[in-house]
Amino acid sequence: MLAIFSPILKYFKALVKTKTFLLLFALSLVSAIAISACTNEPKVTSSPIASETTESKSGSKTETQKDSMMTGHSKAKININEAILSELDKLEAKLGVAGLSNKIQAARPYAKTEDLVTKKVITAPQFEQIKDMVGTETVELTGEAKDVDYLTKLGLMKGHMIVAKELIDVQKPEQALPHIGHPVEEIYADVEGQLKQRNVKDFKQSLIDLQQLIKSKPSDPMVATKYNEAMTSIDNAIAAIPESQRQSPKLALQVINTILDTASSEYTAAIANNKIKEIIEYQDSRGFTLYVEQLYKDIAPAMQKDYPDAHKQFTASLAKLKPAYPSPLAPEKPVLSVADMSELIKGNEQAAATVYTKS
Repeated sequence: MLAIFSPILKYFKALVKTKTFLLLFALSLVSAIAISACTNEPKVTSSPIASETTESKSGSKTETQKDSMMTGHSKAKININEAILSELDKLEAKLGVAGLSNKIQAARPYAKTEDLVTKKVITAPQFEQIKDMVGTETVELTGEAKDVDYLTKLGLMKGHMIVAKELIDVQKPEQALPHIGHPVEEIYADVEGQLKQRNVKDFKQSLIDLQQLIKSKPSDPMVATKYNEAMTSIDNAIAAIPESQRQSPKLALQVINTILDTASSEYTAAIANNKIKEIIEYQDSRGFTLYVEQLYKDIAPAMQKDYPDAHKQFTASLAKLKPAYPSPLAPEKPVLSVADMSELIKGNEQAAATVYTKS
């Protein structure tokens, strides 16, 4: 009897195994499809706004973008891996720690902002004060924001060069040297990529030639020639952006406010216990402010015509800022308090907001 049913039993066992295999295969296939769907799902990243003029799909600007438009300059975080000294000086001014900018540069790179504490650059309580100001992400700028960044960096170069020339003229080449050095050693690398993109002829060598000449032969008559060559090169780089665009109040004020913000930070970093302790920072602030005066003159007619109230604010503010720098040689005590300077800069930003909303 068993011999008769044995083949039948074998058939059913094989059938069960086949069904089990098919069932397991089907379940595996469904799982694979589900995993693939999850893997291929678009990733959402939280990245900083690259341009204050970029709009969302709905066509409305984000709150961060609106804030940037209202203040007149980018509120992007300071990249502690890439920022130039003038940007890092904002952190130095905030914390009141002399030499902090150089210390941050020396401890690079940083995997995360908290490394400022783990690398003993600053303390944990100090980090709490600046953590919202710093980042480690590189933001790719586009459009108008990229133009503002480009003109700002070149403007900082000009500011350094302006105060350097003043110091050369009063026969203080040793004080002029750091201001010649900053454009070539620091800022140039930060703007070099944009120079290539805008087909601007490389001018790093002209800055190096001037720096070396002031180091070795500060009284050489060729200093003036080399200085003029370097300044012409920077002006040619600035001219890569059409004059009509540069003289647009909306664009120009963004550059002006960003440079003034940097000047304010440098001024703050220079002062301790109501004395000017950091002479280079004071001189940086002077050079940046003098360059801003030049920039504003270019847009003053348009401002007076189209934005008379904002024009009145800016002219009054610049007039009050100028006495803060009685000479390229720093006075012992500040003429203008840090609080008063900050208030003037804030007023300028508020006045500029009326230009952005009407543009």
